Amino acid sequence: MGAVELLAVELAYGARCQRLSVPYGTSVRGVIERARLLEQHPEIDLAVNRVGIYATLVALETLVASGDRVEVYRPLTIDPKEMRRRRSRG
Repeated sequence: MGAVELLAVELAYGARCQRLSVPYGTSVRGVIERARLLEQHPEIDLAVNRVGIYATLVALETLVASGDRVEVYRPLTIDPKEMRRRRSRG
């Protein structure tokens, strides 16, 4: 049996960023499961939270490549336009 090729990826959620080695053929969902992110952050619902690779939305079944940064996005708590208005008011 041959050696399994490992891919170096990162997983980002909020301010947390974790480096992982995953087998070739791992999906975005697989990266999230391997990192045990859902156990550490039960507020994440993959049916609701969107995911991406380098700020590009992808499906959970998307296969990762070496060097990818998998991102789990939190829902917006405030409209970005409103946030800019508040900042500009001082």
